[in-house]
Amino acid sequence: MAAATLGLLATILVQILYKSEVDTIGFETWRPVVYAYVLWGVALGIGQVLTRGEDGQRALFLLPALLFTIAMVIFPTLFGFYIALTDWNLSSFSGRRFNGLDNFWQMLGDPYYRNALFNMVLYVLAVLVEYVIAFGLALLLNAQIRARKFFRVVFLMPLMLSPVAVSWMIGKSLMEYRFGPAATLARHLGWDNPAFFSDPIIARISIMILDAWTFIPFMMIMLLAGLQAMSREVLEAARVDGATTWQTFWQVTFPLMLPVSVTAVILRIIFKLKLADIIITVTSGGPGGATDSVSSFIYREYRDRSNVGYGTMLAMAYLVIIVVFVTWLLKLANRFVRNVN
Repeated sequence: MAAATLGLLATILVQILYKSEVDTIGFETWRPVVYAYVLWGVALGIGQVLTRGEDGQRALFLLPALLFTIAMVIFPTLFGFYIALTDWNLSSFSGRRFNGLDNFWQMLGDPYYRNALFNMVLYVLAVLVEYVIAFGLALLLNAQIRARKFFRVVFLMPLMLSPVAVSWMIGKSLMEYRFGPAATLARHLGWDNPAFFSDPIIARISIMILDAWTFIPFMMIMLLAGLQAMSREVLEAARVDGATTWQTFWQVTFPLMLPVSVTAVILRIIFKLKLADIIITVTSGGPGGATDSVSSFIYREYRDRSNVGYGTMLAMAYLVIIVVFVTWLLKLANRFVRNVN
């Protein structure tokens, strides 16, 4: 096991130095690294069986999943960090060239990337408004109203559609500033130039509305499931004690729904951090990058500028930001739920 591990690490190091043009000894392709990785996996499995006996045999069943995770998650991530340290533009004839932290310093001075990060803060904060709307819809659908099942299906329809389809149906057709029904209605209401995606502030709000219309049903269905699982005896006891409708909601329903609410909000934030398809389809980040999310900006850095090295640096930095932010958010949510309960 030790020999196979040292052989794998040595092969990877030699190949990295060769591809970085630091050393002249290496391989033309990464195929020897794959062979060394397979041999390392075989040696690891044999070593587990020989050293741990029956426990090693049980661990052997987990080995394929471990090797798959390393090959498909960990190694591409490490390789991405390596690409982020190179000057690699697909439109250039010079190929990939190691440039150290030049991409990092360029990222720190990039105003468009900072603008995309600022937009992500606004988009994430919009989740709170989406949560309020979703909670209201969940309460409505949980009440004894007529055609309740029909309204549940209708409210879930946006979630069944692809965000790209929503972008074309609403962003490109319904909100089209010349002949779109929404623009025509806005003109009748007194808006002279109803261009939803020409002004930076209105364009951001329009993107938020499109994304919210698509994903509010996701939070709504989670909150509705929590409301239906809630004990009716607790609510009836509150009414017997003389609590009003608002007091029952604020002092009983809302605290009991906190675990479900926190889960729904955190999952929605994770989906929001990946927001790109609606922006790419409707505005392509415009006007002037005003609606860009980090994901859409990175996508255009790859597609429009073919800048693989710099785009990978942006992606790696965003990955670190997401990991730190989500970790902090989970700790804050757990502390908040414990304090309330």
